[in-house]
Amino acid sequence: MLSAALALIGAVVYGSADFLGGLAARRLRAIVVTAVAALSGFLALLLVQPLVGGVWTVADVAWGVLAGMVGVVAVALLYACLAIGPMSILSPLTAVVSAIAPMLWGLLVKGDALAPIGYAGLAVALVAVVLVGFIPGERIVRPNARGLAMAAGAGLAIGAFLIIVDQTSAGGGLVPLLTGRATSAVVTVGVIGILAVAAVRRGAPARSVLHVAGAQLGVVPSGHADPEHATTDPRPTVATARQAWSLAIACGIADAAANALMLLALRTGDLAVVSALTALYPAGTILLAAVVLRERVAVVQWVGLGLALAAGGMLAVA
Repeated sequence: MLSAALALIGAVVYGSADFLGGLAARRLRAIVVTAVAALSGFLALLLVQPLVGGVWTVADVAWGVLAGMVGVVAVALLYACLAIGPMSILSPLTAVVSAIAPMLWGLLVKGDALAPIGYAGLAVALVAVVLVGFIPGERIVRPNARGLAMAAGAGLAIGAFLIIVDQTSAGGGLVPLLTGRATSAVVTVGVIGILAVAAVRRGAPARSVLHVAGAQLGVVPSGHADPEHATTDPRPTVATARQAWSLAIACGIADAAANALMLLALRTGDLAVVSALTALYPAGTILLAAVVLRERVAVVQWVGLGLALAAGGMLAVA
């Protein structure tokens, strides 16, 4: 029960992080928000680590570095598939694959065993993932093979992140998350540096790579789909660049908290259960968008939210 509760809360926090990152990306480039979130998340985890404790081992550090690299791949594939579209299909597909891959790993490789109500809960959770992540009103276009492949790849990479984190030792504390964040920060800051050098060579100032120019793609620094904000939106929700930087920092802190909840859930429960509930992260984004931005929540998404709560209850007693 504790593991399911932690995973469900973590999913809501993940969605909140995506919401903050999506707002920040209306002024800052996606890669910049990703880098800032990685750095702020790393600092937040670094401050908490002494309170949590944990032993630094070569294995946990290695798993953390691998998780950080996989996370960067997930973000890259996710941006690419959302840019191709249609997001109403590719975004839920990414979320479902991100749940199914670790679920199968947990059930078939690790040998996770659930009561019958638990297996029913997994099925309900997958249906909820599709309904919550669906973007109603978007013109339905058949996705091409490239978009489908990238969406599936992004989902597999996100699922692989969960599987990798699950390999870490119980006594490692937040060490795997710290090293993963550090890896993500190094990679994304390096990419920004390369973009800045390229801009200077074109005769543009280096700082020009920090801000968006024209239409921008919503950001998902945690590696998750952001169905509510991964689209062009002309509303000036973020008035100043300073606000955008603050939102990016808050995004990283929220995402670090979600990662910590996910790690604790994995260490107290089954990978299959945690992965299914973590994939419900769009719920947090949708709820915040409704409360803060007054965006309409479609009936199908309310149904998904209800099924998500039902799935959480079923898995809690499994």
